[in-house]
Amino acid sequence: MSEAQVEKAVRDLERHTLGGMPGTLAKLVYLSSTRDYNTGQYHHEGLALTHTPEVAESALRRCHGSVFRCIAGEGLEALVEEIRAYLAATEEDQNLILKTWRGLEIYRILIPAGCDSHVRDLFISNFSSALAVVRSTMPQHDSPDVLQPR
Repeated sequence: MSEAQVEKAVRDLERHTLGGMPGTLAKLVYLSSTRDYNTGQYHHEGLALTHTPEVAESALRRCHGSVFRCIAGEGLEALVEEIRAYLAATEEDQNLILKTWRGLEIYRILIPAGCDSHVRDLFISNFSSALAVVRSTMPQHDSPDVLQPR
């Protein structure tokens, strides 16, 4: 597998899959969902058919890291706007999403493997704070209970 092959797959992924997504957070959520949580390997059938499974895996890993670095480097205000844009694009109950993300700390799965511990901790702190800001500005209604962290 060559660097040129991976770069071509990255451009393909950015153009065809990520290009139409509404915001950086939506891209980050998508990319993290292509990772197998047991093995840490990334899978994308279409990309693997067009390129090879190994090239696809490398392209997904690279894009995940790149998108994560982009969003992890944003300030709290920008992260709040990313979350609002993500929620606006979903058809799910926004209050339930916020409650679930806060209660289960779902945002932790967005972090790529090998992330620097300081960057990881800062991202977790900022994301948790941004969720609190967004939730405090939304009209509240009863949503099913979600497991709360200890």
